[in-house]
Amino acid sequence: MDIRQLKYFVGVVEAGSFTKAASLLHVAQSALSLHVRQLEEGFGTQLLVRDRTGISVTASGNKLLERARTILKEIRLTEMELTNTVASPSGEVTIGIPSGAARVLSGPLLESARDELPRISLKMIEGMTGPLEEWMAAGRFNLAILYRTAESTGRMTVLAREEFYLVVPPGEPPFEDEVPLADLHSFPLAVPMRNNNARRSVADVVAQHGRVLDVRFEVDSLSTIIDMVMEGKAYSILAPSAIQREASQGRVRTVKIIDPVITRSVVLAVNPKDEQSPAVSAVRKLIPNVTRTLIESGQWPATAPERA
Repeated sequence: MDIRQLKYFVGVVEAGSFTKAASLLHVAQSALSLHVRQLEEGFGTQLLVRDRTGISVTASGNKLLERARTILKEIRLTEMELTNTVASPSGEVTIGIPSGAARVLSGPLLESARDELPRISLKMIEGMTGPLEEWMAAGRFNLAILYRTAESTGRMTVLAREEFYLVVPPGEPPFEDEVPLADLHSFPLAVPMRNNNARRSVADVVAQHGRVLDVRFEVDSLSTIIDMVMEGKAYSILAPSAIQREASQGRVRTVKIIDPVITRSVVLAVNPKDEQSPAVSAVRKLIPNVTRTLIESGQWPATAPERA
């Protein structure tokens, strides 16, 4: 017995004849007869009786009909549930996101998820990159947006590439649009803690060129660092996404670091145990689309990866 035989048997009974069933099921009448005969041989009992007016169902046939209808209904329900899970995923998805990226991405991502994935509840946890890295490694997130050097992205999805800028209090030097890396030692800095990925990215490049930075303050809060720069208490080195709002309002200025330019990749990581989750997969596909839209519209000062 297989599912197709049950389907054909029920079809014949409901149509009232092999001829009508063949037309409705788009199957040759001889094939229907063969499948019903195989069922009867398998069960060792007659299920249908042919006569001039069509067919009639035996007692055994009625028992099979009742069970077959239940089985086919359950199969249809199962198919619908599985199909709907992929087509219209639901559930909670937790994302870790650095404070800098959150300033440009959080709002648009939540809005897109609301419109395109209405059955998914998005839980977004913002923080500095050091703790986020630790929490992701501990499995606390389904997805995480992280920072990596261009050479260390691995299998993670690259969302954007950003350059670092010297963030300057308004009305203070340097007044040029660019500053050589060799001159960074002249500026007293407020920067994230040493376990912060952005801090490490800058420090590694500076060290490779035999230079040092004048780090006056180590602060594990992006908003506090920005406040210190706006108040003229320090400079900082950040990506434009972190201070785009303040820069557009003239409360800070950005000066591009050159010779060399310092870059990083913004990547999307997925918890390995969640790779098969329809809800996680749906959000995982949505994030690169939102990011590219923000970059192409100029809302995220970064470079999008080339399309595959």
